[in-house]
Amino acid sequence: MNEQTTLPAKTHAQPSVPAVFTRLRDEIDRLFDDFSFARPARSIFAFGAAPEMVPAMELTEKKDHYDLSIEIPGMEQKDITIECADGVLTIAGEKRQESEEKSEGYLVSERSYGSFKRQLTLPGDVDPDAIDAKYAKGILKLKLKKDEKAASRVKKIAIG
Repeated sequence: MNEQTTLPAKTHAQPSVPAVFTRLRDEIDRLFDDFSFARPARSIFAFGAAPEMVPAMELTEKKDHYDLSIEIPGMEQKDITIECADGVLTIAGEKRQESEEKSEGYLVSERSYGSFKRQLTLPGDVDPDAIDAKYAKGILKLKLKKDEKAASRVKKIAIG
């Protein structure tokens, strides 16, 4: 049979580590994680290309058209291109900003660059020749008119 004894168990308490050392260990662990090539870096140690701009898009359907809104603040209309080919709408842009401030004893020079490209497969009932675009206050708005003849192009296929 099983015999149980009740011996006093001694446990050795771990000395408490000051919070400063815990934070330091966490930062060192994070530093090594950032240099891992298996996943993207997530801090100031992210060398290389700037993060890709991915503007937010919203598409809503109305009775006779679709409204597409894209947030691209800080860009100028001349830096945005919109193309439609084979049912795919492509919206691209590039932002370049440079500033330089000189004063007594110092020079401040800043540059920022960024580009984006978003592609959207258009619904089958959009008339590619009737797309209207307007850009104001950082919002690009497109009105995608529906083709009235789209419903007549639907063809039922018999199973034989």
